[in-house]
Amino acid sequence: ETEKSNKPSPPLDVSVAFPQATPASVFPPSVSDYYRFDDLLSPEEKTLRMKVREFMEKEVAPIMAEYWEKAEFPFQILPKLADLGIAGFNTEGYGSPGLSITTSAIANAEIARVDASCSTFLLVHSVGMLTIASCGSEEQKQKYLPSLAQLKTIACWALTEPEYGSDASAVNTTARKVEGGWIIDGQKRWIGNSTFADVLVIFARNITTNQINGYIVKKNSPGLKATKIANKIGVRIVQNGDILLKNVFVPDEDRLPGLNSFLDTNKVLAVSRVMVAWQPIGISMGVYDMCLRYLKERKQFGAPLAAFQLNQQKLSLMLGDIQAMTLVGWRLCKLYDKGKMTPGHASLGKSWITLRARETVALGRELLGGNGILADFHVAKAFCDMEPIYTYEGTYDINSLVTGREITGFASFKAPEMSKHSRL
Repeated sequence: ETEKSNKPSPPLDVSVAFPQATPASVFPPSVSDYYRFDDLLSPEEKTLRMKVREFMEKEVAPIMAEYWEKAEFPFQILPKLADLGIAGFNTEGYGSPGLSITTSAIANAEIARVDASCSTFLLVHSVGMLTIASCGSEEQKQKYLPSLAQLKTIACWALTEPEYGSDASAVNTTARKVEGGWIIDGQKRWIGNSTFADVLVIFARNITTNQINGYIVKKNSPGLKATKIANKIGVRIVQNGDILLKNVFVPDEDRLPGLNSFLDTNKVLAVSRVMVAWQPIGISMGVYDMCLRYLKERKQFGAPLAAFQLNQQKLSLMLGDIQAMTLVGWRLCKLYDKGKMTPGHASLGKSWITLRARETVALGRELLGGNGILADFHVAKAFCDMEPIYTYEGTYDINSLVTGREITGFASFKAPEMSKHSRL
């Protein structure tokens, strides 16, 4: 018996991070859905959820570690991703699916469950679509949206600048009116999809009105340059870039007529913040699913790792976090659908969910021991991918302050100036 117990346990078979996909009609529910969230979904939402899960596990899971390591985007998945019909959340008509924000959130979580980078790619693309759909002219919608909905062309959304991240309204990129159009000058940073996007939604300050306006800039426009940001530790498949705009001409027909101030920008940000809040939910689901499989299959000291009390306690904590995150995300969607969601609601959802997800993936990394640092086992990659998501679409701190401003009535974004007579 002693000799038998000391034999090394066979390694977990993780040639891919998830089991081979099966038809959606017989696909098992996620083991992380402990409180049966699936019961709240309509038959159509359940079907789409399983369809997206099957695609991700069959087409993306086998290659994601390789492309994450190389920090390259797998363009070969785009045709089948387009067939899912989920690009352009909350966008109706013009070839867009017209999905509700709830349905879009569920699909986004299922993508993030297998790969956060793919969900970020689609989220950035969809925010670009949503901006054109919400703020564009009828001609712009007809011209750009059908191709974007089919992923035949790709969009990016460029607000953040090198000098201004959290202070998003302090845009330095300028738009100057000239005959027949506008001249755009400035820089953008951390813009997902920017190195290969066909359509770039650029935010710039109108030097006449001093208000932030929106413009559609086409790929390869003279004076436009996008350079990939290298050496990221997370969402490495996403091609974030630095954008330089030097004397870029944008014709009048590509100025977004419905985007005339930062208030208009905030309407789009509110939707994207909800969608980003569902990414950590999906990531946490994937980590938990993987950890439970791993602990059941791997043996140490003569027993499965799942049999040990400390591991069960960590699994229970992870599972509790996931149930809470899911229900907060669900309520956020319903508030939006009823027109009752406030900026504080969206910010609290994004900040709190990412905080809990950060805890969940950290516990998952612990549970896998040494294998927890290998991207092949999914958990290490998810652990790294959570870091940028914790930061983008408003850092945890800034989103907390947005909620704090709403519940107290006091804005605390700017530090008080030191008194001239301060002894400090």
